Amino acid sequence: MKSRALTLAAFAAFGIAGAAHAQSSVTLYGVIDTSLTYVNHSAANKSLWALGNSSNGNLAGTRWGVKGSEDLGGGLKAIFQLENGFNPSTGGTSSGVMFGRQAFVGLASDQYGTLTLGRQYDPLVDLIQGITADNYFGSVFATAGDVDNYDNSFRVNSAVKYTSPVYRGLQTEVMYSFGGVAGSTGAKQSYSAALAYNNGPLAVAAGYYYAANSAGDRDGWSSTSDGTFDGPINNGYATAHSLQIARVAAQYTAGSFIFGLGYSNAQYAADANSAFDNKQKYNTGQGFLAYQATPALLVGAGYSYTHASGDTSANYHQFSLGGDYNLSKRTDVYVTAAYQHASGTTRDADTGAVTSAQASIGSYGYAGTGSQTLVNLGLRHRF
Repeated sequence: MKSRALTLAAFAAFGIAGAAHAQSSVTLYGVIDTSLTYVNHSAANKSLWALGNSSNGNLAGTRWGVKGSEDLGGGLKAIFQLENGFNPSTGGTSSGVMFGRQAFVGLASDQYGTLTLGRQYDPLVDLIQGITADNYFGSVFATAGDVDNYDNSFRVNSAVKYTSPVYRGLQTEVMYSFGGVAGSTGAKQSYSAALAYNNGPLAVAAGYYYAANSAGDRDGWSSTSDGTFDGPINNGYATAHSLQIARVAAQYTAGSFIFGLGYSNAQYAADANSAFDNKQKYNTGQGFLAYQATPALLVGAGYSYTHASGDTSANYHQFSLGGDYNLSKRTDVYVTAAYQHASGTTRDADTGAVTSAQASIGSYGYAGTGSQTLVNLGLRHRF
């Protein structure tokens, strides 16, 4: 069943919208994704059994949203989208922001592309994430600590984004986010660009992202970007002057098989107001294989290696497995699992001291010992 479409005229009956245009519509949609989760070494040597309840989700972040368009004629439309992420176990918003996932308005042209303004995904998420293992099996295939935003840990406020039409398989996207600090244009600003090619069995995409922290004294991350600080791997670098991410990915489909490779370089730069002195770098290489065993069953495996260097030095090896079975077009059940081993050193967020590296799978943020295993038995429903 497709998402339920509601006309603007129906919304007008509740005082939400005015008179409807004949070609205007609003769509209410959502995803609820939760799981029974097991984590060993979730805190030191302690194991954890829990109902997975993060709005980041496992295969998809739990959310509800409203999106719509108005036909302005000549191939031009006005568009908008409001999207709320919430905790399926409690019903509360995870970030404390009503529409923390997306909130934007814009214009879309068949000929000239789309311009949007508001809180949005960056171009790397839009054009690269769809050809990675995260698109099929979610968070357990993500980079250690999600230091490169592989698992969509952040959104960008006050962003102006342009997305080109697709031309012979090519598409580009650029974004700029205003820092909004008087007298300091560069403070808190973000900008990004990405290019994708998708034609036939081959898809390739690459992009760059930059975000600046606040100027002056700081004790954490304060930018138009939410940041990627989801656990012990990079929490000690939240006082960075800036975050830079460069990513490239490729995917090839051959019959029932999907092959994917990716590389990223994430850099956390220091200045006089940072709690560390040297630039911290994370280089990550990843690969995955997925197999459509039946029309309803998709299985896959992946490997990710992250090397941290600069301020501290560490290595993170992660092995991931996943299986997703569709009960219907809207409902599926899944099993995902990952094992990660960490070695070397990192910087402690609380003390600022150099300490032993801890394994922390994806963007879950569990902080354990030098190794960690995470297993999800989940259910996802889309409406």
